[in-house]
Amino acid sequence: MLRAQIAQNPRNFFPGAGATASVITYEYPLNERIRTLLRLEDLFERSRHFVARSDPHDHHMALLTLFEILEVSSRADLKSDLLQELERQKQVLLSFKNNPEIAEDALSGVLRDIEQASQALFSMTGKIGQYLRENDWLMSIKQRTGIPGGACEFDLPSYHYWLHRPAEERTGQLAAWTGPLHPLRDGSAIILRILRESGRPQSLAAPQGMFQQMLGGKTAQMLRLRLDPSLPCVPEISANKYVLNIRFVAQNGEDPRPRTADWDVGFELTFCNL
Repeated sequence: MLRAQIAQNPRNFFPGAGATASVITYEYPLNERIRTLLRLEDLFERSRHFVARSDPHDHHMALLTLFEILEVSSRADLKSDLLQELERQKQVLLSFKNNPEIAEDALSGVLRDIEQASQALFSMTGKIGQYLRENDWLMSIKQRTGIPGGACEFDLPSYHYWLHRPAEERTGQLAAWTGPLHPLRDGSAIILRILRESGRPQSLAAPQGMFQQMLGGKTAQMLRLRLDPSLPCVPEISANKYVLNIRFVAQNGEDPRPRTADWDVGFELTFCNL
């Protein structure tokens, strides 16, 4: 499947490629490793958004997001997992070289991205985010922001002062604190990109909002479910190695109680596996 994806649509293998789809995509990780990568992806995107803005409230959110990234990335084997998976994908892709069915430029681009991400990850020394933990000022803010309303100016006057510094100064410091963690962002992005392109979407229907499929030993690391945004429902997914269950819950602002959609819901489902 990976060979076909590179040959047919090489743009999918470059960051930011492709137009925004007119569907809502729900992704459901089937193991803890993919769950961690998806959380990191979401946090780094949030960080990029808030760091790029200039309002003190935005930079406050950027700092809170940095603390979340620090917590999620503290898993001891995250770096080694990323390096091992990047190396495995590199070997898989190298086996496609000189194949006339493969877009060589796209393949070379992916291999170059993998090599750069691996080198950057390998250059990360010591415990991830240790330089942040050794910053007493940041850790004092982290401790106080864990308390509702704990970052008021009377609790953290030095932080209040920092939020009133020029936006360019705050932006530079936020970039300096976040930048050393970007190898995690880039390595995760490559793996998730390959994972997302690994499956073949199926058009399915859930009669009266309920869908069940026996997996029969079918392996997957993530499910991708796409819905037309005009459908007023969201999927609730549960899965194990034997069976997949999807319940579509109707969304009605006038009645907040959850109820199963009482119509046949059409959706697209993809099983993704590295």
